[in-house]
Amino acid sequence: MTAISTPVLRIAGTSIRIRPRLIVVGAIALLVLAAAIVASLMVGTVSLGFGDLAAVFAGDAKPSLERSVLGRRLPRALTAAFVGALLGMSGAVFQSISRNPLGSPDIIGFTSGAATAAVFQIIVFGGGMLATALAAIIGGMVTALAVYFLARRDGVTGGLRLVLVGIGVGAVVSAFSALLITRADINDAMVAQLWGSGSLLGRGWTHAWLTLAALVIVTPLMLVLGRKLALMEMGDDAAYSVGVRVERTRFIAMLVGVTAAAAATAVAGPIAFIAFASGHIARHLAPVPGVLVGLSAIVGAVLLAGADLLAQNLDVGMRTPVGLVTSLLGGVYLLWLLARRI
Repeated sequence: MTAISTPVLRIAGTSIRIRPRLIVVGAIALLVLAAAIVASLMVGTVSLGFGDLAAVFAGDAKPSLERSVLGRRLPRALTAAFVGALLGMSGAVFQSISRNPLGSPDIIGFTSGAATAAVFQIIVFGGGMLATALAAIIGGMVTALAVYFLARRDGVTGGLRLVLVGIGVGAVVSAFSALLITRADINDAMVAQLWGSGSLLGRGWTHAWLTLAALVIVTPLMLVLGRKLALMEMGDDAAYSVGVRVERTRFIAMLVGVTAAAAATAVAGPIAFIAFASGHIARHLAPVPGVLVGLSAIVGAVLLAGADLLAQNLDVGMRTPVGLVTSLLGGVYLLWLLARRI
């Protein structure tokens, strides 16, 4: 029987494997993402039809309607997609680094570190978007470095030890965050609690541009690192044999991954399970070798855009933070995965 080879595209001496299923799945996921964004523009306090939406983008709609769509709904929808993409890529990278399905930044403590630093900034020094965002990024980095060095043994970091140390560090910083909120002024505590729930309420064009900038910076880095991480998934010795500097690559990949997760947390607060679920779903939809950075990003964008659309339209008598929706859906998904594996 003749084996079916994977098509290879050669550009300037570089071989690029073409995986048809991955391309098809990615295209379908992009269409679903576009549909979710369009739906978020049409559904709200004032529902719109396709004609109304076309009039808005053509500049023929009422000023109030243009402000609603272009000033509030569109930047929020784009922020949700960009944040979801950052979390999806981060989750795929960390699951590859740890070689464990639980190795996502929200489970192994990095998101908790970013969130705790942001809560500290809000309560101790006062809020402010830029200051809170910087605090979240610094907190995520410090937590990642702490987990990395605590998990390091005999010059090697990774595997189950990285996950367990991360869970422990995450529990400590989460407890510190809860203590800060308990002892804070009631107004500061309410702001920190709302932010800590993970919310896209009030996100505007500034947030959308910031997350897009983060996406533009980290995506090329992750795509380059993804090829080396794919070799490392075969084992450290095998990666060494083909010239991969394993521990250096692991450290750099962890820094890039935590930068993506911290940037997402800085904009939207700690949003659970998007990073965890995106890599799983991407691998299920396109079971091909390698680290599916691009597809995981698209899946993460779809998941968060859909969750935010659901959060905006849940009739529970309050504006539901999207982080609560993803926690609920993610918990159900995790139970389903465990039930399948047991």
